[in-house]
Amino acid sequence: MKLWVMFHGNIRIALLAAGIAAGAMTAAGQPRPIDTANSVMTVHVYKSGLLSALGHDHEISAPIAAGTVDAEGRKVEVRVDAGTLRVSDPKVSDKDREEIQTNMLGPEVLDARTFQEIRFRSTTAEPAGPGAWKVAGELALHGQAHTVSMEVRESGGHYRGTCRFKITDFGIKPIKAAGGTVRVKDEVQIEFDIQLAH
Repeated sequence: MKLWVMFHGNIRIALLAAGIAAGAMTAAGQPRPIDTANSVMTVHVYKSGLLSALGHDHEISAPIAAGTVDAEGRKVEVRVDAGTLRVSDPKVSDKDREEIQTNMLGPEVLDARTFQEIRFRSTTAEPAGPGAWKVAGELALHGQAHTVSMEVRESGGHYRGTCRFKITDFGIKPIKAAGGTVRVKDEVQIEFDIQLAH
């Protein structure tokens, strides 16, 4: 009888310990929310064409609406509301900035009313040195989804990196002006500095 009680008690203790350990592992691997108030994402759009000197490169802020990072599982998900993108070009007038903003969100480019969400969800994250990863995943933009890749580095709780892709891959035609002698480059670059919520 005593042996049965001891055996039964040991089983219960072992199961309890296993449950605590499993809970700790789950907690450690759970995605952490992104601190959207202190994270920054910027889109760089560049000019090209014969008379590109007459045009402007564009800098666009893209506030992060929500997202999570699972450092243990190497998974990232980021969501941006397309309508919140803002042209922040410092070298253009307020009038020109407003016109660029309208064109960017309008039906000829992002069509933000129809395609309201921009989303990135990682699929792989391979080590690329100390505190660095090469991340690939699916970018959903303008009603289409394609794989993009980026280099990411972590330092002091900041995840920084860049991503480049062609907008024509997502069904967006680069805007042209002056008979095509000034136009937007097909390739854009996104820079980000992401912090996690405490």
